[in-house]
Amino acid sequence: MEKKTPLISLDSTLHATLLLLALVFIQEVQGIGVNYGTIADNLPPPAEVAKFLSKSTIINRVRLFDANPELLRAFKDTRIEVTITVPNNQIPRVTNLTVAREWVQTNVQPFIPSTKLVRILVGNEVLSTANKLLISNLVPAMQTLHVALVELSIDSHIKVTTPHSLGILVNSTTPSGARFRQGYDTHVIKPMLSFLRDSNSPFMVNPYPFFGFSVDTLDYALFLPNSGMVDDVTHLRYTNMLDAQLDSVYSAMKVLGFEDVEIVIGETGWPTKGDPAQIGVDPMSASEYNGNLIRHVTSGVGTPLMPNRTFETYIFALFDENLKPGPTCERNFGLFWPNMTPVYDIHIMRNTAIGVAHYRHKSRLIIMVILSFIGSWRAVGGSKMFLKPLKPHLVTRTEMKNTNARLTTFVVQA
Repeated sequence: MEKKTPLISLDSTLHATLLLLALVFIQEVQGIGVNYGTIADNLPPPAEVAKFLSKSTIINRVRLFDANPELLRAFKDTRIEVTITVPNNQIPRVTNLTVAREWVQTNVQPFIPSTKLVRILVGNEVLSTANKLLISNLVPAMQTLHVALVELSIDSHIKVTTPHSLGILVNSTTPSGARFRQGYDTHVIKPMLSFLRDSNSPFMVNPYPFFGFSVDTLDYALFLPNSGMVDDVTHLRYTNMLDAQLDSVYSAMKVLGFEDVEIVIGETGWPTKGDPAQIGVDPMSASEYNGNLIRHVTSGVGTPLMPNRTFETYIFALFDENLKPGPTCERNFGLFWPNMTPVYDIHIMRNTAIGVAHYRHKSRLIIMVILSFIGSWRAVGGSKMFLKPLKPHLVTRTEMKNTNARLTTFVVQA
């Protein structure tokens, strides 16, 4: 009898199966993050918020703008990863190792491991403050806090970084042509990226298509169908503004030789209310942006310059903050009302039909992949296939990530 050769090689079948399972697993584990601001007088108790997020939503990361002990205690024994912040005005002080140790002893040690602290942010958008004292002390403060963590042997679990606005980029007509601002690039950002690489920490940016769109580019900003934009250098087509922003940051990092450093989206969002003259500021637009954002950053599609990646992302914000200064939109970025009902539906509730369908779909997908693999396994002779050692390649978290910036069309808005 003629021996039939299988149409699909065992190695390629197993490799593809494990790759797909890894993609599904990473996407599920990654989830979505949210910024938990507290500049309001009508918010629910932190303990209720933590319970709600962990039990009723798919949100599994929270970014805090300080190290409020009440908030840190609230997230005790939950599945949620917590990021805390050293306020801008404390940056010069924590360059002193003694002060950095005290900061960690006060704001980190009492809460771990029951509260899952994963990251310390040193300030927020410091390079956009134009405060020379803060800027000159930023990287030294990051390094000193890291030393304090190393001394306690918790540096592998808790990383140190700092978030940036897209004002760190100079104007560019294409994502591939984006660069960091002169002066900041070599004196601040390059040593910062070197520290981040050495400590296996991410570069965090706050991209907001909301602040970069015009009447003509609203669909482009909201991930809705549009004609897109083409980078005339790489000839890559962009169908949404966030991808162009992310690739702009990536391009600037690549010029400095640090394109391998992971990029995390520290803030992005869309308000439901603005001043009378503002366009595209309503619950429907906010729902379109944030819903499409979640699907995009967890899809594994990546960006034109960084394909096949997912992005750790924190949506701004958990609640409206009615005491925040500034224009109306600043007080209306919330995903939830104070009674913890959704302002609009973006499928992040666990107890909704769509939320349940999301998880059932992933379960079915895994089952289908396994059944497909079993079928291929039988077709090539069952257990005989294991006679040849296999070397499957599992996708790592680092390989699945990277990127971020603010553009109208392609022009970076400083």
